[in-house]
Amino acid sequence: MTIRVIIVDDQAMVRAGFAALLAAQSDIDVVGEAPDGKQGVEVSRSTHPDVVLMDVRMPEMDGLAAARALLEPPPGVVHRPKVLMLTTFDVDDYVYEALRAGASGFLLKDAPPADLIAAVRVVAAGEALLAPSVTRRLIADFARQRTAPRKATNLRLNGLTPRETEVLELIARGLSNQEIAESLVLAEQTVKTHIGRVLAKLDLRDRAQIVIFAYESGLVTPGEPAS
Repeated sequence: MTIRVIIVDDQAMVRAGFAALLAAQSDIDVVGEAPDGKQGVEVSRSTHPDVVLMDVRMPEMDGLAAARALLEPPPGVVHRPKVLMLTTFDVDDYVYEALRAGASGFLLKDAPPADLIAAVRVVAAGEALLAPSVTRRLIADFARQRTAPRKATNLRLNGLTPRETEVLELIARGLSNQEIAESLVLAEQTVKTHIGRVLAKLDLRDRAQIVIFAYESGLVTPGEPAS
């Protein structure tokens, strides 16, 4: 299946470079571009892409506001693409807030071309891009500033089984499904089943929101070893 992508960035050279790279892939089709968030939302709603590559800092409407518009659409708008944030900064509060809003992850603009291509495929497949250590550091940095777990969030944790809580913690620590399976001595398919139940019980969209939830609930403390 072809992955439909649009690129939203205020730098024309960046858009052209990313478009050329992605269009050269047999399974990716670049269906639109935009120079700012406002136009990005308009292009997305007219082209219905699977993935939106969204720059963080732009004029008119920044990437965070645009991501929220796409991920929390008004009544009557049913299309909701995956959003992959692009940034030149390895720690950026805009990116953190975008993850909380439902973005599927972020990628540094100076990442190798192969990483960009892989990121688009990963996000299109419904996974969150949380593998880079910079992402874990970003979330940990902001989690440190939130010392008081939210009571409502903790109450939601009570609905998980002990095994589901273990899986939640390991996801938040950056482990892949395979690594979680090895750690808990489970089949990888069983891990996927647990993840699906965690998402459903906590009403979360994807792994990115699982990580945010785990830190904000106090289940995981940055720098603390896994239990």
